[in-house]
Amino acid sequence: MHFVGIDLAWGERSPTGVAVVDDAARLLRVSTHVHEDDVVAAVQPWAVGPCLVGVDAPLVVRNATGTRTAERALNADFRRFEAGAHPTNLGKPELANGSRGLRVCERLGLVVDPEPGADRRAIEVYPHAATIALFDLPRTLKYKAKQGRDLELLRSELLRLMDLVAAVVSTDDAWSALRRRVVAAERKSHLRVVEDQVDAVLCAYVAWFAHHRPEDTATYGDRADGFIVTPALTAG
Repeated sequence: MHFVGIDLAWGERSPTGVAVVDDAARLLRVSTHVHEDDVVAAVQPWAVGPCLVGVDAPLVVRNATGTRTAERALNADFRRFEAGAHPTNLGKPELANGSRGLRVCERLGLVVDPEPGADRRAIEVYPHAATIALFDLPRTLKYKAKQGRDLELLRSELLRLMDLVAAVVSTDDAWSALRRRVVAAERKSHLRVVEDQVDAVLCAYVAWFAHHRPEDTATYGDRADGFIVTPALTAG
């Protein structure tokens, strides 16, 4: 069985990370793609048989305004760690044409459902919450480029995340190459493409975790109105 992670960009101009791990949590692939067709093509070979795909993007969105029930419930547990989810609704411009994440899943023929059952299934995941639960962090790592965060902070936080991920996923030469790119980065933009791929590996591992340790996995929300699956806070 394959476990796929997709760190899906909002639009066609930003990179999307794709990663695959096997049943032993060994990294099989990590890459980045811009166009939706390329994302689907990258995932397709790993999703023709039994698979669980973790997508960092809204999949099921029904509410016209406000926040999904899933986000409110997750935020109640994770906001104190600075790991709350942003509100999602159909009024947002990026959802004007529907959920891109859902469209990718449908193109791959995946069943979107938080509950086991289908052999080829997709779930919505959220890396920030996952890092808190998996690695017992007091707050989220600050590897995302935002105002006030300099290159050295972003680099050190991303390297720390990579070390944590490598403690639960058996990594390969491609991962080592990504780490060298982080060390050598001279601009924040050089970290961005690596960041997307690291998040994708984390998404793949969350899918692996949900399959292998369902008793330590939490689902916020439901299939009807939107859901987010993450390792539970007691799982670390």
